[in-house]
Amino acid sequence: MTFNKSLIVISMSAIFAVACSNEPESMTKTNNAQTIAADSATQLDSTALASQAANELFDAIFMEGVNRNPVMQTYLGIKTDYDKWQDLSEENSTKELAFAKEALQRIQVIDITKVDKQTKLSFKLLSQKLEQQIADYQWRHHNYPVNQMFGVHSSIPALLINQHSIKEVKQAHDYIARVKNSKLLLEQLIQQLKIRADKGIIAPKFVFAHVIRDSKNLTVGVPFDEGTDSTLYADFNKKIATLDISDVQKQALTAELTSALTHEFKAGYQQLVSYLTELEKKADNTDGAWKLPQGDKFYNNALNRTTTTDLTADEIHQIGLDEVKRIHDEMRVIMNKVGFKGNLTDFFAFMRHDPQFYYAGDDAGRQRYLTEATDLINTMKGELDQLFITKPKADLKVKKVEAFREKSAGKAFYQQPAPDGSRPGIYYANLYDMEAMPTYQMEALAYHEGIPGHHMQIALKQELESIPKFRKFGGYTAYSEGWGLYSEMIPKEIGFYQDPYSDFGRLAMELWRACRLVVDTGIHNKKWTRAQGLAYYVDNTPNAESDAVKMVERHVVMPSQATAYKIGMLKIVQLRAKAKQQLGDKFDIREFHDVVLTNGAVPLNVLEDMVNDYIAKNR
Repeated sequence: MTFNKSLIVISMSAIFAVACSNEPESMTKTNNAQTIAADSATQLDSTALASQAANELFDAIFMEGVNRNPVMQTYLGIKTDYDKWQDLSEENSTKELAFAKEALQRIQVIDITKVDKQTKLSFKLLSQKLEQQIADYQWRHHNYPVNQMFGVHSSIPALLINQHSIKEVKQAHDYIARVKNSKLLLEQLIQQLKIRADKGIIAPKFVFAHVIRDSKNLTVGVPFDEGTDSTLYADFNKKIATLDISDVQKQALTAELTSALTHEFKAGYQQLVSYLTELEKKADNTDGAWKLPQGDKFYNNALNRTTTTDLTADEIHQIGLDEVKRIHDEMRVIMNKVGFKGNLTDFFAFMRHDPQFYYAGDDAGRQRYLTEATDLINTMKGELDQLFITKPKADLKVKKVEAFREKSAGKAFYQQPAPDGSRPGIYYANLYDMEAMPTYQMEALAYHEGIPGHHMQIALKQELESIPKFRKFGGYTAYSEGWGLYSEMIPKEIGFYQDPYSDFGRLAMELWRACRLVVDTGIHNKKWTRAQGLAYYVDNTPNAESDAVKMVERHVVMPSQATAYKIGMLKIVQLRAKAKQQLGDKFDIREFHDVVLTNGAVPLNVLEDMVNDYIAKNR
């Protein structure tokens, strides 16, 4: 049995006040104080209950969405619909819009005057998220569902390989079912491509070669033809090899998978390749979002969503130009420090081509890169107490990007750990083209994608107990990528980047993000061609031309996304400088990082409010 202590206090103090109504003034004051304390306790109890109810509603809405999406379930370690894919149909899009509207109505009954501060923030963030989801329904077709960066065609094998674990026979059957069900998913994808084509929304020509090649790669090898095992065939057999079942049972499972691959899976990808081959004939070489229906309005909205600011395309373009100039000046200092004779363009060429900065493009060179990247992260793990109070429990591993997607994938990226601890966070390095992975950028890249970058922020966010699930597993690109870029800088402040070439690499990575502001707005707002974007990167950075090609092509298929990094970093740096200036000796970088990280991902304006609160409390 439990008792409400605040009610007991109120009752006893009321009885005591009546019994002692004729006592001296000092006794009356004591009784009044007890009554006030009791009222305060009641208020706190009421706030806690109201906050708990609100957060239970937030979690219910989030989990309802998860329960409608088998892919999201798998990413979260939930195996309820382990044999299914998400629904790409127009009918489902309409249903999701209705769910968003209903959810918004459900949370609007919350009286935010009666909940705690953290719950008020959750209410604000969820309201904004749902409102934006509803408002952005009009833009749901303003994208390219398959492209060289992502898409259903590549997410099918990526999820099966990286997310779908097989610890029991049922999960093996679920894997096989997903292979079979991929045909229906790819048919829905084709339908979505047709809807966009009817609206004049077709990816530029260069996209098709990438997607068709990657799709064909999935039906090469055993059991489709002779040679090495195909991607999924090899993955499945590796996973079932660990099951405690007989060889006969394993052979039966492999036979089932073989049938699913050679029938439904192969047929689905053949249909996709056939349709893409026809659609390619309608594609052109126009790259910017301005070419889409109401393209300018769409791009401005995309910038707002990506940066979580009201900055215009022209303002972002100018910020990029200013940052490029500043970083160039800092690079000249390093150029002089190492005694290089020539101008910055000459130095870029030296850094781009000198063999001392590149490992061999063979297995030994790739393994050396992975080993040294792992060593960098392990060293940084030992220094985290200088920078952080709160740290994630999840581990971090370094892996190379799988062969089936390495030609088109970005140079590096992070995959979050499973919430249940069954899978660590992963820093993926793309080692397909070793000339695009110079050793002088290795440090900054490891810090950005791993520690103290995305792993510190994303893994920690998932482990927070004080926020509802939609905040644990949602995000804001400007916040997360801003933190990643900021994380390239902070190791320098505790003594890392001792090699001046590595420090140059840090600046080169920051320069790359500054150039993104210029080129993204150039392509989508100022009608630059791909050739103009490519020339800007080649002329202003030391990166390999293959880097520039991939980056420009990424801009084209993901309007606004690449502006998040520098805008987010600049805001974090600005807020830190403000806190340091106003707090003086009271400023503690570990506390500042706690403010930034322990509330999960937030829009930049909300982050500013939180830092201002931190300053006010500590000043």
